[in-house]
Amino acid sequence: MEEESGSSQGPVACGSWIRRPEKVNLAVLARSRKQRGDSSSSSSPSVLQIFSFDPKTASLSSSPLTTYVLEEVDGDPVSITVHPSGDEIVCSTTNGGCKLFELVIHDSQTRLLAKELPPLQGVGPLKCIAFSVDGSRFATGGEDGRLRILEWPSLRIILDEPKAHKSVRDMDFSLDSEFLASTSTDGAARIWKTEDGAPLTTLTRNSDEKIELCRFSKDGTKPFLFCTFQKGNKAVTGVWDISTWNKIGYKRLLRKPASIMSISLDGKYLALGSKDGDICVVDVKKMEISHTSKRLHLGAGIETLEFCPSERVVLTTTTEWGAVVTKLNVPADWKEWQIYMLLLGMFLASAVVFYIFFENSDSFWKFPNQAAKPKIGTILGDPQSSDDPNVWGPLDM
Repeated sequence: MEEESGSSQGPVACGSWIRRPEKVNLAVLARSRKQRGDSSSSSSPSVLQIFSFDPKTASLSSSPLTTYVLEEVDGDPVSITVHPSGDEIVCSTTNGGCKLFELVIHDSQTRLLAKELPPLQGVGPLKCIAFSVDGSRFATGGEDGRLRILEWPSLRIILDEPKAHKSVRDMDFSLDSEFLASTSTDGAARIWKTEDGAPLTTLTRNSDEKIELCRFSKDGTKPFLFCTFQKGNKAVTGVWDISTWNKIGYKRLLRKPASIMSISLDGKYLALGSKDGDICVVDVKKMEISHTSKRLHLGAGIETLEFCPSERVVLTTTTEWGAVVTKLNVPADWKEWQIYMLLLGMFLASAVVFYIFFENSDSFWKFPNQAAKPKIGTILGDPQSSDDPNVWGPLDM
């Protein structure tokens, strides 16, 4: 059964989950000062808001835990990403550059502390920003086609390529953080080594193919790169083997152009969001659709699509309709306590079987000339037993 719950009222520019210890999840939503179609000069300021998440109701809190108001000189939020530790948030803005925020939670009080990122100030609008899976790298992709890879948290510049693409459209780090894939608005896709920033390869494509979005597999067993691309007038999802960087196949899944793609933290599910508000979730192992939500954001392109770190729910945002949390209609995962109960049951069953075999070992194995097993009481010593150590049974009175 599909359950949907809006977080709080108002359009949202972008958002992301925040993974905290003990499987506690928060969400950060960024709201723009001037919303699309709003020509008023008295619109609300741009803000970052932190919301709590209730896994029982699959919903965000009705009011934020904290709100940070961006200065007018910062401009409006463009994209946002969260460090895997859950302690740091980076937000890019329209006036150029990124702002770093430290998330501080102490005595049930939540705060966002703004910090500067000197290498990324005044660098122009950044459509794509992302941390590597291990949190040791940070990458940015600009509308001007410039690609950067920085070491985190030292901010040492590993790569600064001004002509990586015509304009960066999407990018993603591999599970081992060794590679970065990036795509361009002109349909090209390139692979980079994150250790030294060296370009590794450009994905091959036919003349009628235009690569758009990219995500690496994250389950640790399938070394693949998933890319959406236009093949003529058809929207398809292709799979590349990252050991050879050759395309091994493609399939029509969403059946319409995708605006965003995401993969779950455990790599089991791939999600696609359309330009008119639909989403579909795909079982990676079978490459079959497991969940579909039609008109989730009616007529609006999905701008944020992200799996919850510990629950089978997704967060989606659009400027027109705000944020929506959707519970996925997919098979339930085994809970930790269920696994322990299964192991305990198997142990008890093994103990019972062993006891039965032990009690019936003579008749079961039919050993020849096997003396009868002593009873436990006679071994421990019966007050009426003989002193003869060779006699095991009780005396015949």
